[in-house]
Amino acid sequence: MRIPDVAPGARILAFGHYQPTNIVTNDDLAKTMDTNDEWIQSRVGIKERRIAPANESEIDMAVQAGGKALAGSGLAAADIDLVIVATCTLESQIPNAAARVASRLGIAAPGAFDVNAACAGFCYALGAASAAVRSGQATNVLVVGTEKLSQWIDWTDRATAVIFADGAGAAVVTASDTPGIGPVVWGSAGDKYDAIIIKDRDSFLHQEGQTVFRWATTALHPVAREACERAGVDPADLAAFVPHQANLRIIEAIARKIGAVNAVIARDIVLAGNTSAASVPLALSRMIERGEVQSGQLALLLGFGAGLTYAGQVVEIP
Repeated sequence: MRIPDVAPGARILAFGHYQPTNIVTNDDLAKTMDTNDEWIQSRVGIKERRIAPANESEIDMAVQAGGKALAGSGLAAADIDLVIVATCTLESQIPNAAARVASRLGIAAPGAFDVNAACAGFCYALGAASAAVRSGQATNVLVVGTEKLSQWIDWTDRATAVIFADGAGAAVVTASDTPGIGPVVWGSAGDKYDAIIIKDRDSFLHQEGQTVFRWATTALHPVAREACERAGVDPADLAAFVPHQANLRIIEAIARKIGAVNAVIARDIVLAGNTSAASVPLALSRMIERGEVQSGQLALLLGFGAGLTYAGQVVEIP
């Protein structure tokens, strides 16, 4: 008896994304709270966001995004043997999202689990998917980030209501003769866990904005650079930098510090808002759709958020 051979690498076959149709502008928010377009754009960079209706769940959005990624991959549902869903906004924690998403997509009897690393969730899940493929534990993996943050927001609180939004993004991961997903660099700062928190099932999301801003703009650029180093990539060779879409000022501050001088910087937050675990795949999927990046180029992904958690890796664009 011998241990089966394992794949030398994993790569992404396709991305997919989904956003609710309902657009909420800054002027819309100004009708119900003390805020205005200039105030919101100057602080977080958002012009508008998508908010799901009451009858559209994070599972519904995950199915839409996952279905698009699956269709783009050229694989059939029967080819998927592992589904990982990154989310922190489920109304009900049991059963998990992954099994429900798999069933609705016609994926029979896959391994199925959820990841709650908040806004870093997709990058965590992608790291887990890559490891599963390379170790031989899975052949093809559907990875989804999906969030319905609107159901956890106090819509009279301008500190959070102007920032968060709903949506989903997904990717299909498979084995590769050469690595197309670099080593994940991940970690946490649990001593700051209460900087972003939902205290209990009867509470709304609360965020200490200045604490998160200082942490993100000082602690995360070394993580991004380490992800490049571990992948053997010079930041100047990156075609895209796709960080979590938390705040436009945070995005631009990190981008300046990592030396990705030739990269297109994802600024999806302007029209999509902060969609937590969905934001990285949503932003990159939309960049690919618009033709801003090309197949075979390299992108640096960087997720960070509640926990406080962070994770990043370099990927080859499918």
